[in-house]
Amino acid sequence: MAFIESHRRSILKAFSWRLWATLTTIALVFLFTGRLKIAAAIGGLEVVLKLLLYFLHERAWNKIHYGKREITPFVLWFTGLPSSGKSTIADGVGKRLASLGLKVERLDGDKVREIFPKTGFSRDDRNLHIRRIGYLCSILEKNGICSIASFVSPYKESRNFVRDLTKNFIEIYVATPVEECERRDVKGLYKKARSGEIRQFTGIDDPYEAPENPELIIHTQNEPVHASADRVMAYLKQQKYIM
Repeated sequence: MAFIESHRRSILKAFSWRLWATLTTIALVFLFTGRLKIAAAIGGLEVVLKLLLYFLHERAWNKIHYGKREITPFVLWFTGLPSSGKSTIADGVGKRLASLGLKVERLDGDKVREIFPKTGFSRDDRNLHIRRIGYLCSILEKNGICSIASFVSPYKESRNFVRDLTKNFIEIYVATPVEECERRDVKGLYKKARSGEIRQFTGIDDPYEAPENPELIIHTQNEPVHASADRVMAYLKQQKYIM
């Protein structure tokens, strides 16, 4: 049976352990000396001394840098055609990074547009939208929070703007062919775009400018999602962002 331990339970366990340890010390001293007052005095002294020694021990280790490294915040930027698999991979990577104890903020194109529904799809509107998201990522980065962003972000100029705005920008190109993206499209957006029902749809009647030198390229048609997430995590380890 799985359960979550409350802070109160953990505190009670710590006190009970300390009590048993002290009683053991008192019992051993009494066993060797036969004098209860001396045994109780030594037990009480032991509690105070060990608390002090623990405090000094922790303070000393805080000054030792061996095995300790400050986490460098970064911006993981997933870009690619609609339905290329960006969000799915980014979600998986986000959960893995959070499980390592990193402060992570997940930003997704569809969810952000739900908050700002009037954001247009012209080139200028798209560039402005990505610049705003990039600025948010830079603020999060300055505050020690890692951003995981998944946006079509079709134009090089806006992606380069975000790269210049942040210190540790990691561009991940999810290079899924348009034919595969159409096959995966559960919302039927590609079909609507080809019929003319939707205008300015990236990959159909609006261009996608593929990254020229991304930090990582992922071909989702050749590997499952977990394998793609593995490659992102491996890259972060190789670059010393995570251990």
